[in-house]
Amino acid sequence: MALKIGDTAPSFNLESTSGKKVSFPEDFKGKSLILYFYPKDFTRVCTAEACEFRDEFSAFRDLEADILGISRDDIPTHLRFKKEYRLPFELLSDPTGKICKAYDALIPLIKMPKRITYLIDPSGKIAGIYADMFESKQHVEAMLRKLSK
Repeated sequence: MALKIGDTAPSFNLESTSGKKVSFPEDFKGKSLILYFYPKDFTRVCTAEACEFRDEFSAFRDLEADILGISRDDIPTHLRFKKEYRLPFELLSDPTGKICKAYDALIPLIKMPKRITYLIDPSGKIAGIYADMFESKQHVEAMLRKLSK
């Protein structure tokens, strides 16, 4: 079932590029969170999207929002991707696709994550959703607009 604005964001506990597990909502109580799902590290649009979030990282920080990227890639691949593109935020590994599925971010037949971004407000509710598989820049712009309201 698709998530919508106002729904409580599903909880998760995933390995991150920090070497620690990241848990939602526990690690983000009282904070806004940008949670973006993407298909694969090192692909053209996924790289562009990660770099756009990187380039606007300070704007998100100024708006008191954390950023997390999630795909099914493993942590070693995420670490190479993060290092090569100097990403200042954590990437999470969802190897089973369970969390991608909970966030309606998994393409059913091929089990690859969709490109979808959520804004989760400080109370843990979904405050914004932007989905576009082939475009990356609008994900960042849509989230900045939502946070600025």
